[in-house]
Amino acid sequence: MTYSGRTSASPANVFRLYAAQLRQAMAEVGRSRPADAGFEPAFELPPDSPELDAYFAAADVRFAELGTAGQSRLVLLDLMSNPGTKTVKTLASLVIVARAAHHIATTGEPVLILTPSSANKATALRDAVLRAYTYGLATPDELRIVTLVPDVARPKLWSSQLSDDPALAAVNPMCVLGRGQAEHVKSIAKKVLDSATDEVYERTGFRLWHTLDLANYRCADAVRAFVEQTALPVTPGRTRAHVHSVSSAFGLLGHHFGTTLLPDPAPAQYFLVQHLSTPDMVVSLHDLRPPAYRYDAATGLHHQDAEPRYPATTFDPAENLETTFYTRMPATSPAMNAIIREQGGGGIVVSLHECLTRYSAVRALLAAGGVDLPADPRTLREWSLVMAVTGTLAAVERGLLDADEIVLHGTGSYGAGDYTPIADAVLRRVDDATTLRRVILEAATLEAGTAAARKVA
Repeated sequence: MTYSGRTSASPANVFRLYAAQLRQAMAEVGRSRPADAGFEPAFELPPDSPELDAYFAAADVRFAELGTAGQSRLVLLDLMSNPGTKTVKTLASLVIVARAAHHIATTGEPVLILTPSSANKATALRDAVLRAYTYGLATPDELRIVTLVPDVARPKLWSSQLSDDPALAAVNPMCVLGRGQAEHVKSIAKKVLDSATDEVYERTGFRLWHTLDLANYRCADAVRAFVEQTALPVTPGRTRAHVHSVSSAFGLLGHHFGTTLLPDPAPAQYFLVQHLSTPDMVVSLHDLRPPAYRYDAATGLHHQDAEPRYPATTFDPAENLETTFYTRMPATSPAMNAIIREQGGGGIVVSLHECLTRYSAVRALLAAGGVDLPADPRTLREWSLVMAVTGTLAAVERGLLDADEIVLHGTGSYGAGDYTPIADAVLRRVDDATTLRRVILEAATLEAGTAAARKVA
């Protein structure tokens, strides 16, 4: 993984290169799990094999030069290489599903994964389950997944054989919560987990596993630090900031955890980018009071100039720019605040108007690093990367971000032409915990059915 000038590096298969470090990180996380964590597979992967290597082949990463912002060198950490997801969730999802497959192989117990999501986590976990079928880690009789997303996420749900094959769709249902209940996705899933786990096991033999816990993501996200030390080591005497669009900052917490496993880690600053609908981590970090916006009839925009960490202009002071980021008052804020206050960094909130104003410049900047944004921003379906670049440029201009090097974590970017949404007819409507419980029991009870479902090509 070497590069020079503005040439992007070739992708590197992180499992092939860092399997030993990944297993070390998993063991470290496993040792610290509480006794009352509920059912979860051991933090162990199946033994090395050609099939496991092929299964993990989608987890590529690369660094690419983007140029400069002010006096800062910009480098993209591209975590979006899996064409089946185009988001950072791939590696963590592959690790999660591989752990489930290992549990199945060593105990004989089938596993049914339950996860709430805003869209991308659900897509990535379903992709990992399909890869487990494809490469023989598990069969649909042994491994299944039920995902719950808010109604607003429907346009972001990627179809695959898991939705297009009727037998696979029946045992791996994608559930959509009724309109206006986005904030209840996690609580409903947790309520069903608490009330139905024993019943599901007694009636079907399936172990119900709720995978949202931060521990399930820390070990995979730690790999970012291992890759960085090898492929982009910090030059002594130079400062480096990591910029990340966040909802709960799982990725940065995982990167920080990874640095604690390195022999001589370079100090890292962390910079958070959020949107107006859920700015809670930035607000908490900087103890902010959201500014009052004034409407300007001449421009049709809302303006403010009192708080530089908030957008100067917006179409709507409460707009929901990216539905992926829906968590309010995340429990991860205190930990992230402590790290940033000790090591440096900060945060900023961006608006759709700011992203659109800079869109052409952002598109050209990313093109230099081998990332193609659609020419028409109206066809962009995942705004995480655009948010991160927009926030970086604004923060540098406003003097909020000052580092010799800025690593942009490319966590998600795809347009309408990159995938086919799951057909509405395949989605399962869920209105409450009772409905979700019924869907889970049905998915665990059904036979996988067709021969095609039992052996996915």
